[in-house]
Amino acid sequence: MLDIRPVAGALGAEIHGMNLSSEIGQQDFLRIRKLLNEYQVIFFREQQISPENMKALALSFGPVQTHPAYETVIGFPEITILESTAEKPTRIEAWHTDMTFRQHPPMATMLKSDIVPPKGGDTLWSSMTAAYDALSFHMQKFLEELSAIHDFSWGFKESLAEPGGAERLADAVAANPPVRHPVIRTHPETGKKGIFVNSLFTTHIEGLRRAESDALLAFLFEHVTTDEFTCRFQWQPNSLAIWDNRCTQHKPINDYFPAHRRMERITIDGDKPY
Repeated sequence: MLDIRPVAGALGAEIHGMNLSSEIGQQDFLRIRKLLNEYQVIFFREQQISPENMKALALSFGPVQTHPAYETVIGFPEITILESTAEKPTRIEAWHTDMTFRQHPPMATMLKSDIVPPKGGDTLWSSMTAAYDALSFHMQKFLEELSAIHDFSWGFKESLAEPGGAERLADAVAANPPVRHPVIRTHPETGKKGIFVNSLFTTHIEGLRRAESDALLAFLFEHVTTDEFTCRFQWQPNSLAIWDNRCTQHKPINDYFPAHRRMERITIDGDKPY
């Protein structure tokens, strides 16, 4: 019997009563997918998930992607390591949707906690459908006609500026030229519309002058972080979050320096936004 506990009004729910450390049957997978469509991000606690389990669960959704900029788990190039230490603290602090610099951004992301700091290190999520629904009718229609450019190099500019960063990421930059996505995308399963620009990877809106684009993006970047659209998750060891990358943004809270935090992530291939 599943125990579903919503964590906020707009999105998010903790799911209790399901063991993800063994093979997931088709019925349980369908329940997970249904819950993901309903809550946009779902959380599981006290899950002893091996890399094999994590990969198998991700493959239930579809093919998995790799990431060009992060280290990976040995033997599992699909599972990236997100680690922050006193010597090498994390640099990602902006609200974002994962990997929108690709023609086919991930449809979903799974993130498992391995090492968590004694305090801090929570993650925030925001519902892009709730953010879209809160816009006026005229703003919705205006935005639906627009496209924006997303760029890997823009999102990783701090890493590229590090000593040796340009050389280390040269192949990734070459393999990921800027791409165009609609400012408002339609969710292929629910049919709901959501905002699809983010402050980490979106550089500008096509067809607008730079000042117009900057002003409109600044409004949208602030709008999507409105408290009523968000939820917050406090990590514990062996927690797992699964979020729908097509209708959410998220933000790590880097308030735990110099403590150690280590997470493992896998992303599931998605379709071209429309």
